[in-house]
This record gives sequence, structure tokens and C-alpha cells, in this order.
Amino acid sequence: MKITVKLFAFLRQGRFKIRDSDYPDGTTVGQVLDSLSISREEMEIGIIFINGKHAEFDTVLIADDTLAVFPPVAGG
Repeated sequence: MKITVKLFAFLRQGRFKIRDSDYPDGTTVGQVLDSLSISREEMEIGIIFINGKHAEFDTVLIADDTLAVFPPVAGG
């Protein structure tokens, strides 16, 4: 199944900004992050969206989903 993955801020370094990739049916957000060498610890306070809605590591993706991954941010 085709999934569009969008990475933001420093997660793009050495990776990509936007990529369409094929994954097996039943793939979770966590498995996509694993395939990109983005650790769960690195994303512990980051933000993950599927089609504009909040998602978790165990959320199962379906064909044509758009996964957006934002790293932890700080500010004041």
C-alpha cells in the first residue's frame, strides 16, 4: 500500500521532506518510524498526524494515508 510520509524540522536531516513509499498492509506508525531510524524515545513528545488527525505509534495505516511527523519542540 502507498503511504505519503512528511517529515518536519530536524527529522528531515539525512532523510527527506516528503516521500511516497510502499508498505505492507497492516503497517503501523511505529513500524514506519522504525524503517526511517526514528526512535520512539526521539518521538516521545513529538507529534504524529495521519490525514491531519492525531495518531499513536500503534495506529495502523491504510492505503493512501498521509503520515506527518513533527519532532519535539520547545519554546516560550
